[in-house]
Amino acid sequence: MKKFTFLLPVMIFVLTSFSASSQKYKSAADTVKLNEEYVKVSNSIVELTSKLAIAKNNLPGYQAKAANAVSDAQSSVMESSNQASKATNGDIGDAKSAKKKANKALKDAEDANDANNKTKDQDKKIAKLSSELEKKQEKLQELEKMRTAIRNMQQ
Repeated sequence: MKKFTFLLPVMIFVLTSFSASSQKYKSAADTVKLNEEYVKVSNSIVELTSKLAIAKNNLPGYQAKAANAVSDAQSSVMESSNQASKATNGDIGDAKSAKKKANKALKDAEDANDANNKTKDQDKKIAKLSSELEKKQEKLQELEKMRTAIRNMQQ
């Protein structure tokens, strides 16, 4: 029983180390497939890098639009508030004008909310692209290690 309790963890360790160290491409005959996958991963890295650069370049524009929309919404709210205070002591024309300004303020607030949502979506897109790029770079490093191992076996 004592031998079994000792051998069980050793066997589990040995079996997991074999599966962890196995490579997809092991021999010189696999170099064509390895090179094909290497090229695919490299191309996807280039594509992701360009998409990420575009997304990062677009982000300041989204942020500026959001800031302008918030500013417009705040000024519309102030105008609406001023018009509403006039309408409480004024006639029907003042009330209609106050209603129009209130609707404009509501529209501007919705626009500001939409602009902020677009900025958040752009941030999420950048995070997603960065994550994908990191995974592809790790995959490329694994393929490079396999390539190096095959080259070392041939020498």
